Amino acid sequence: MIGMMEIPGYDGHPLVHEPELLQEPLFWLGHLYSCAHDEDAEELLFGADYEAAEVFHRELRERAEWPVFTIPLAAGHLLHVVYRAWKDDPGVDYLLHHPSWERALLLAKVDGHFMGPALSWLELFSAVDNGLPGGSTADPHRRLLLLLPALGDDNIPDDAEHRLMAALSVLTAIEAPEELAAALVEGQGAGGASRWTSRNGVRVDDGAYSYRNPSNGFALTPEDLARVSTAFMP
Repeated sequence: MIGMMEIPGYDGHPLVHEPELLQEPLFWLGHLYSCAHDEDAEELLFGADYEAAEVFHRELRERAEWPVFTIPLAAGHLLHVVYRAWKDDPGVDYLLHHPSWERALLLAKVDGHFMGPALSWLELFSAVDNGLPGGSTADPHRRLLLLLPALGDDNIPDDAEHRLMAALSVLTAIEAPEELAAALVEGQGAGGASRWTSRNGVRVDDGAYSYRNPSNGFALTPEDLARVSTAFMP
């Protein structure tokens, strides 16, 4: 079922809540493309389905409406994943919002000029496993793959590869999910690894293109950095 929606402060074409796309195996191949950092990883990801996945995502980018997927977080926060389909600037935007805010906060942009990461492994697993109702999917496998491109964290949990392999096995027809999971974990999302620290209870990272790195001139304000940390709190 397709439902129109709005994200305060986010400008673009009509936005549609379309969770049905998360049921399509070809969707995940294109979605994870930014995480495959070399030809071997790309071959593991696409295999014989490269052309089919390319057609699927080209048609997705040519639509008038922009699909949005939402994951509920702690204390009423919502993490939106928007498939931005500007003809000359397609990509995927990750935005955080709360009903009490005037506008959503942009946390990552996955495109030819990556900005991020948006979250650490700890925060990713918190969003995947929170069990909160609503949003586009409560399935941990779909949540994991949906958020993976926005990840960047060199502190890798022991079960990261196993969990990613399980998600790939369930949601795709990839022939070697264990090998691909290892490659994707090593690749660390679309932007590569980042180091996370806590400053006065606020989680920040050292990414050169990260909105959550207070050393960057384009970083979120201290107040917004604290808001993001609260939203992703386990």
